[in-house]
Amino acid sequence: MKKYAKLIIALGLAGGIMLTGCQKNESGSAEPTATPEPAEEATEEVTPEPTAMAAEEPEPTEDPIPDGYVVSYLTGEYVPEAIGRRRPVAVMLNNLRPACPQAGIANAGVVYEAPVEGGITRLMGVFEDYDNLEKIGSVRSCRDYYIFYASGFDAIYTHYGQSAYALPFLELPEVNNISGLAGYGDQVFYRTTDRKSPHNAYTSFEGIQKGIEINGYSQEYAEDFQPGYAFCGVDDEVELPGETEANVVKPGYFLNEPWFEYNPEDKLYYRFQYGDKQIDQLTGEQIAYKNIILQYSSWRKYDEHGYLNIDVDEPNVGKYIVNGKAIDITWKKHTPWGATFYYDTNGNQITMDTGKTWVCIIQDTYADRVEILGSDDSSASSTDTQDSEAQAAAEEAAASDTEY
Repeated sequence: MKKYAKLIIALGLAGGIMLTGCQKNESGSAEPTATPEPAEEATEEVTPEPTAMAAEEPEPTEDPIPDGYVVSYLTGEYVPEAIGRRRPVAVMLNNLRPACPQAGIANAGVVYEAPVEGGITRLMGVFEDYDNLEKIGSVRSCRDYYIFYASGFDAIYTHYGQSAYALPFLELPEVNNISGLAGYGDQVFYRTTDRKSPHNAYTSFEGIQKGIEINGYSQEYAEDFQPGYAFCGVDDEVELPGETEANVVKPGYFLNEPWFEYNPEDKLYYRFQYGDKQIDQLTGEQIAYKNIILQYSSWRKYDEHGYLNIDVDEPNVGKYIVNGKAIDITWKKHTPWGATFYYDTNGNQITMDTGKTWVCIIQDTYADRVEILGSDDSSASSTDTQDSEAQAAAEEAAASDTEY
C-alpha cells in the first residue's frame, strides 16, 4: 500500500463480460450477470479497460428471481432479501493449527487467505448468512491490508486487536470495525476453556449485532456500493477457455501448506491444510468452494519483526480457477476503499460461477511456489510437510502475538 505510507509515518509508526462466459445447464440462459464498472479511472493500467457499465442491481437470467429473494453480491446465488441486502461482516479467523478447526467458516460466502508474519496465514471470512451461528472463530487480530479487502464488500470488519500498522486505518471514518480490545469487547466476544489463549476468542451473530448496535453502524449497503464480482446466471455454468487443467491447486504457503482438490461430481474444490482435511467445527464437514482466485501482490516488510506491507492498490496478475480449469487474469482496484475487479487477458471482466469463493493473496516473489496440477500430475498427497520442530517454532512465534 505504497500510497498510504505517508499516513503511517505521519502518525509516528516504525467489451464487458468474458466472451467464453456461461453455458446453459438444463434451464436458464447463457447470459451472465454483469457487475457495474466504477466510473473512476485508475492511474496505472495493466489491461485495456472494459466497456463502462451503469450502476445497477445484479439481474438474473431469463428466469425471474423468486419473491422475497435477491442475487447475492458474494455468491451470485438467490438469497432472502433480508440477508442479501444487509451489509456483510468480515471476521478475522485464526488459522494456526492449535486453533483448528475453525467454527462457522462454512457460512462465509468469500474467504480471504493472506500471509502474515512468521510464514503463517490468517483467514478473513466475509459473511452475509450467519444468523444461526452461536460460535464464529477463533477470532484474531487485524493486519492493515485486510481492512481494504473487507471494504471492497462494504463489510463491517470484526477482529480481536490489531497491529500497530493497522491502527491509523481503523481510526479513519471510512472504516466500520468491531474490536475485541475495545471497551465493549466482552459484549461481542467470549472465550472458551477448551483452547489456550489467544486461540479461544469467539463471537456470534448475537455478539456482532451487539457490536453494530453499540457503534451505531448502518446495516444497509452504501448507496454508491459497486460489487466487484460478475456472476453467471444461477442455472448456468462457466466454461473457461484453454487447456489448463486445475484438479489440484497449491497456493504455496509455507506453514500450513494448503491445497484444494477438485471433485468433478459436484464441481467443488475441497480444502486441505496441515496434511489433512480442513473442516468446520460446527458441521464436522470438509469445507469446499466453487471459485478460487490467486491474487498476486507486490509487498515489502514494514520492519525487522516481519510485519508485511502487502499492496492492495497496485494492479497485478493472478489466476481464476473453476470447474477443473484455470486461466490467467489481472486485477485492480479503481478506488482504495472499493471492490477488487478481475479481468481476463483481453481486458474483459471475468464471469464467475455462482457459489462461494476462496481468494489466496500470493506474495509475487513467491509465485514459483504455486502449483496448478492436472489429472496426469502428481497428487496433492505428495506435498512435503515441514518438520515438526520448524512448525512448532513458527506457531510459538505466532502465538506470542501481543495484538491477539
